[in-house]
Amino acid sequence: MTTLSPFLQSRWYWLSLALLGVVLLSVALFYQYALGDEPCQVCIHARLWVVAFTLIALIMLIASQTSLLRVLGNLGVIIAGTGLFERARYLYQLENGIGDGSCQFQLGMPDWFAVDRWMPWLFEVRNLCSFTPDMLFGLSMAETLMGVGGAVCVLALWTATLDLRR
Repeated sequence: MTTLSPFLQSRWYWLSLALLGVVLLSVALFYQYALGDEPCQVCIHARLWVVAFTLIALIMLIASQTSLLRVLGNLGVIIAGTGLFERARYLYQLENGIGDGSCQFQLGMPDWFAVDRWMPWLFEVRNLCSFTPDMLFGLSMAETLMGVGGAVCVLALWTATLDLRR
């Protein structure tokens, strides 16, 4: 714990979170454009949460590093990580026939937040929810995103706790 504390309380932490978000979005776009796995409504919702924590990390990377601001940034990351976990869990349930969820062929955002029209290459729904592709270690994309969302939450909670103790 002591070894990681300096890293978690530095700008390197925020840079790492931003890079994680860029990698996740790059993988999603690779699967979409190179492998032809078109995104569904819930997949796009997950992308929005990834963009949220990536933007928070980029803002925090250039913001002043006061403890209060870092705690607020980490709270935002916890919310985005929780949103990512929830959307990935919902997708996992859909692909495994658990519960009674459904998926639409439109994003379902209000007109003032029409990201699917502003950036269709990233946020346009192009498929109905079905099975997500396999990733590393035989995990589905939904399972992988649940793990990433949970890990981001735990890391941000741990970092916020360190900042509160300062």
